[in-house]
Amino acid sequence: MSITSDTSLEEIAALVSEALSTANIDGVLGGGGAVTLYSQNEYMSSDLDFITSEQNRKIAPVVEKLGFVPRGRDYAHPNSKYFIEFPAGPLAFGDRYIDSNEATTLQTQYGAVRIITPTQCVMDRIAWYAHGNDRQSRDQAILVATQQHIDWEQVFDWAEDDGIDSNLVSEIQEEARR
Repeated sequence: MSITSDTSLEEIAALVSEALSTANIDGVLGGGGAVTLYSQNEYMSSDLDFITSEQNRKIAPVVEKLGFVPRGRDYAHPNSKYFIEFPAGPLAFGDRYIDSNEATTLQTQYGAVRIITPTQCVMDRIAWYAHGNDRQSRDQAILVATQQHIDWEQVFDWAEDDGIDSNLVSEIQEEARR
């Protein structure tokens, strides 16, 4: 399958995820790409962050076969506005490390995507908001929570362990219910 200017972020996510899996590379989609998939495109990321502990020398040939070329710390495709990045693992939300086996696989119309769970996605966005004062991440947490089932008990436990004010989590939970 060749990537064109019409290839969606979801389709690229599936292509990259399946290519990584075929190469035995454990890469899990997180960040804004996960928000895009879980919010049904209400938020549109321009990149896909596949968190992995694998070295770039093993990743590069896999994504280059898909037509992506190195561009600094990320990979761009000449026919696509989307780019891919490979933040160093392990998976973490704030100070909590998550085994990649705790992620999930999302079946899309284009194929399987290894991705953080919706609950982990909300935790990730809350962490970016609480520790980086990134208002957009707060809004993204609400978007995901309005469209996906979230284990709020897990989010509150995580927030307490991470030193995040439970009132912040309550506000996000309340806004997601509206």
